[in-house]
Amino acid sequence: MKLSHLSHLWPGVPLALASAMLFGATAPLSKLLLGQIDPQLLAGLLYLGAGLGLAAGRLTRHAFGLPAPEAPLRGADAPWLAAVVLFGGVLGPLFLMLGLNLTDAASGSLLLNLEGLATMAIAWVVFRENVDRQLLLGAFAILLGACILSWEGRGVSVDAGAVLIAVACLAWGIDNNLTCKLSSSDPVQIAMAKGLVAGAVNIAIALMRGAALPAGGAAGAAAVLGFLGVGVSLVLFVLALRHLGTARTGAYFSLAPFIGAVVAIGLLHEPLTLKLLFAGGLMGVGLWLHLFERHVHDHEHGALEHEHSHMHDEHHQHAQAGAVVEPHPHRHRHEPLRHSHAHYPDLHHRHEHGSFAAPRLH
Repeated sequence: MKLSHLSHLWPGVPLALASAMLFGATAPLSKLLLGQIDPQLLAGLLYLGAGLGLAAGRLTRHAFGLPAPEAPLRGADAPWLAAVVLFGGVLGPLFLMLGLNLTDAASGSLLLNLEGLATMAIAWVVFRENVDRQLLLGAFAILLGACILSWEGRGVSVDAGAVLIAVACLAWGIDNNLTCKLSSSDPVQIAMAKGLVAGAVNIAIALMRGAALPAGGAAGAAAVLGFLGVGVSLVLFVLALRHLGTARTGAYFSLAPFIGAVVAIGLLHEPLTLKLLFAGGLMGVGLWLHLFERHVHDHEHGALEHEHSHMHDEHHQHAQAGAVVEPHPHRHRHEPLRHSHAHYPDLHHRHEHGSFAAPRLH
């Protein structure tokens, strides 16, 4: 395939993969802290560290008078942000912790793969994102690999705990799809709000349960890990949503468990198993199917006015007064346009398709 045929992969795919790498590496690194910190309290510290770290970054930028690289959240975004924080920052962590208290760890680990399934199903069924057989097969291979990776031979206990974990995954699936509605706005603001709320909720519940406060060094390490593995990862995830849409971003992010397992081999000296190799092979096939998707068809852009960070590419041919530094955010209008090129369901290509719209493969 020519390099020009891969141009549509940039920057969405690298952003999604980088997000998965950071989040995936967080799990094995967190294991080093579990002996010193209660699990739920650790989750709260990770999210709080993410929120505080991103807030510090914003304050530093303002202190030095640096220009804002992204469009800020507006009043009209408040309902979407409230829903994102509710589902992703409050209900998801709460139902997960309630579920883990009622079921075994092996079942919980396996059931967490439902988040990727819920994310993609909602994107395809409710929000009508484009899907074709190649994408479905790739997503199935990635999710099957993740399930095999977390399989411990004991099956899944279908009990109240399993139901609660499934509800948590549904809440995160809703959260991921709603976050896509905000992806034109500043991802740091979005991730900061989720981090602060999720951190406060989990820490409060853990302390009410009687969890002991950790030593300062362990708490600081958790906060730094949370800033990178949760905060920066979430910022990259929101940016990937902007370029890829929810279903594809969710599929790439489902690689995180495999990344975590590979990091654990080097960091925690865990064994390289046949199960890991087989799961990695399946995920590799799924990744290949997604990378070599080429969705091309004649499509029409209606008139649209919105605000987001952009460059003056083929979709942004508006006039700009004064010196232009790209990328830059401002409100701009798109005139109607009809053309054909490879694209994802990004901010400018969330148009309708027929069921199982077939891409052209070159």
